[in-house]
Amino acid sequence: MKKTGDHRGIVDKAWDLQNNIESRQKRIGKGKYGRVLKMARNPTNEEYAKTSKITGAGILIIGGIGFLIYLLSTQVAPWIGELLGLI
Repeated sequence: MKKTGDHRGIVDKAWDLQNNIESRQKRIGKGKYGRVLKMARNPTNEEYAKTSKITGAGILIIGGIGFLIYLLSTQVAPWIGELLGLI
């Protein structure tokens, strides 16, 4: 297949793309975050379970605080306003 200007064949374009991908893969461990990527690993089942429990507890705590704020604003605040004669 002849290469004339920008009229390259699909095979040549595929080879260029493959070479580009391979060169990027070789540079993965050498960049800014290479050390982090080399040290990264999947969590064990125990670590995953602990993380899930802590995350679930955090969601429940934040939801409870939000519900308390809602109750204070809808139930307690009007009651205090009536006591003070503001409403």
